[in-house]
Amino acid sequence: MRPARTPRQKPAHGFTLIELMIVVAILAIIAAIAIPNYSAYVQRSRVPVALDALQAHYARMEQRFQDTGSYANGDACAVAPAASAGAFSLSCTVGDSGRSFTTTATGSAAMDGYGYSINHNGVRATTAHPKGAPAQNCWSVKGATCDT
Repeated sequence: MRPARTPRQKPAHGFTLIELMIVVAILAIIAAIAIPNYSAYVQRSRVPVALDALQAHYARMEQRFQDTGSYANGDACAVAPAASAGAFSLSCTVGDSGRSFTTTATGSAAMDGYGYSINHNGVRATTAHPKGAPAQNCWSVKGATCDT
């Protein structure tokens, strides 16, 4: 005797719980790698704005020196730097009776802990960096080593 005929069961559609858990675990691993790398990339992308502003101010100060023989206007820099460059604030100081200057970019907010400068001789320096400032005079965007 044959068993009674049952209606044909439809095949199940969808994913099992194990399959979903595996997909979630893979996505979590990818996110754990990608998010810190992306955050570091975004932070590094903010540095060139400050370096460009420093270089532009240096060029304007050199033009001023060629015209007048002095970097100073009283006790201040003859050419004021831009108030800010992205997440950096710029400042300029003169010395040696107007025959020298140093322009500095100091990071704020997300760029806190970063600092760069340029002086009247064109010497570029990383004054502060979260991974340590390099011993050499250079602008660094790669931590404690000069990026040439």
